[in-house]
Amino acid sequence: MQPAFFDLDVPGLEEGGVRVATRWSGVSAGTELAYVKGTDPGFTSFRDPDLGVFVPGRASRSFPVRAMGYMEVGEVVESRRSDLTPGMLVGAAYGHRSQHVLSAADVVVPVPDDVDPVLGIYLAQMGPICANALLHAAAELAPGPAVGLGDGVRGRRVLVTGAGVVGLLCALLAQLHGAADVVVADPDPHRLAVAENLGLETVDPASAELWRWCKDRWRHGPGGDRGADLVLQCRARSAVLHEALRCLRPQGTVIDLAFYQGGAQELRLGEEFHHNGLTIRCAQIGRVPRGLAPDWDRLRLSGETARLLRERGRDLRSHLVTDVVPEREAPGALLELARRQRSTTQMVLEYASG
Repeated sequence: MQPAFFDLDVPGLEEGGVRVATRWSGVSAGTELAYVKGTDPGFTSFRDPDLGVFVPGRASRSFPVRAMGYMEVGEVVESRRSDLTPGMLVGAAYGHRSQHVLSAADVVVPVPDDVDPVLGIYLAQMGPICANALLHAAAELAPGPAVGLGDGVRGRRVLVTGAGVVGLLCALLAQLHGAADVVVADPDPHRLAVAENLGLETVDPASAELWRWCKDRWRHGPGGDRGADLVLQCRARSAVLHEALRCLRPQGTVIDLAFYQGGAQELRLGEEFHHNGLTIRCAQIGRVPRGLAPDWDRLRLSGETARLLRERGRDLRSHLVTDVVPEREAPGALLELARRQRSTTQMVLEYASG
């Protein structure tokens, strides 16, 4: 696909709506490059909303894709809500577009005054995705009627596979919420350098067998009780998911945030998964763990994200946001990413209104 600009109509305001002018929009390299490359499963299959399954032979997505992105900071320019007034900056998830009308049903998060406004791109969706991973770990490892976000990581040994934006935010959240040990694994030296600049310990799986490294580092007791308590799996390769299982102690858990566009041929469930009694739990932003709603919702996860941004905002702005690109250069920048002609951790599009 050749990225390009499109003209889109901006509807009028209804009661409870706000019109925003975009200031910054974050690029999700995994999701959006799947559109640029044409590898998103929506191009070949359709997800039946009633059955909850993908049905082959019918595409749910086609070119041109007119909406990409889910990490925006907009300035309110017109409002029919008493709590959102013109001039406010808000985080939302509506895609790369210069203006947008947010309805009363949309998740809209005011950017706190003590948070760098560029980091507001994480408030509405990307941050909640990562916080929701910790919430799934809490529901899995410390279930109860009043689950706290840190209950699944506090005092535990946590391996994070993948040092992209998702992995790094997950690792920092685990650290913030009291994990006994947090280690990030990734074969990319640039990504490992970013993780280390954020104060995270790293391991290069290209230079050491990751499962053996984990078994040697974390020894819990006799009888082969070695390995990580928890793995937050953030790389979209089935071989990495299988390696994450090998890194766990018996009855450990993988919280899986990855999106496997090409299936999972390298995942072998007849080995460690079966014999060590392991768990794979998928965590994605469409759902909090069963039984935790309405106490936990997207806005509460956004609040947890804001806490992280307050605690680590200076480091995140310095080391995680690696590219701020004027909106006019967006098509070329996306194409460079898809062709691997450009390396970035977090690319942010800056709109002319900013």
